[in-house]
Amino acid sequence: MKVILNLLKKRETILALIIIVITLIISSMTPNFLTYGNITSVLKTCTVMGIFSLGVLIVIITGNVDVAFTAIAQVVQYAVIYLFVKYNVGNIYLALILAVIFGTIMGLFNGFLIYHYNMPGIIITIATQSLFYGLLFVITKGTYINEIPVYFHRFSEAKVFAIPNESGGAPIGLNVVTLLWFLMAAALSLFLRFTILGRSVYLVGSNKTAASRIGINIFGTTLLVYGGIGGIAAVGSIVHAANIQAVIPTTIVGQELRVIAAVVLGGASITGGRGTVIGTVFGVILFAILANSLTLLKISSYWYDVFTGSIIIGSIVVNALQELRQRKNIIRVKVAE
Repeated sequence: MKVILNLLKKRETILALIIIVITLIISSMTPNFLTYGNITSVLKTCTVMGIFSLGVLIVIITGNVDVAFTAIAQVVQYAVIYLFVKYNVGNIYLALILAVIFGTIMGLFNGFLIYHYNMPGIIITIATQSLFYGLLFVITKGTYINEIPVYFHRFSEAKVFAIPNESGGAPIGLNVVTLLWFLMAAALSLFLRFTILGRSVYLVGSNKTAASRIGINIFGTTLLVYGGIGGIAAVGSIVHAANIQAVIPTTIVGQELRVIAAVVLGGASITGGRGTVIGTVFGVILFAILANSLTLLKISSYWYDVFTGSIIIGSIVVNALQELRQRKNIIRVKVAE
């Protein structure tokens, strides 16, 4: 009984229950919602957001916020696909590798500035977002790339666990891009839980001064985190291009708040030190279910923005109350002693 009560106190368990309840309610209203085809379609739709959220998670755990990851993704996407189209070379694996290299370098630049000038991450990344995004438009003049290599389309449409489509169309199955998101999530979860570097990320977010005193390299951890979000965002940018079959310089920048809201909804504390990968994945899936249900129920998409803002405000309030409770507990312990 005690184990069940402890589970119910966790944000991940609450999110899972909410997802189940909402799914049952929506499926009772729209029978097509709870079908294998729609479920895999919803998961594919939120894959890019899910990949981005993994990078945002590690930054938020350190007590910072990064809003430049979308600009990094936009620049990397354009640069890689432009080169591949122009020289008619490469494959999807090379595209992913090259994108990760470019994205990591741009992320390391952010990390260096944040550490060197000892500024909040959100201030630096607002500046670099404008810098990266502005340079992209100055150089490209906002030109679209409408024809991308065919292997991007194959990558996006490839499926596992496929079953025949009763309507006679393409087989229904879990998309490889969604599987890539799940594998990245599993790898990040193992990294954060079972490696010294992963635990260092939590310690820096909990108390940077104490972390420094016990020997944690703050500079190295900062570079790791921001280089990591740059590389992860780059992977998301390639998946995004494969999904929409084009490069449009205005389609990624602007999604920052939704990704941050999904991560915070998953239990990550904006003040740092807390957050799990599974909670983040559940947060992204809940956002995707709500977006899909609004479409199926023909409800205005503006309610999605209302939900996003409400989640951020609600999470800030919850985190503040949790910190206040912890401080009271610390005071009680000291008084008792």
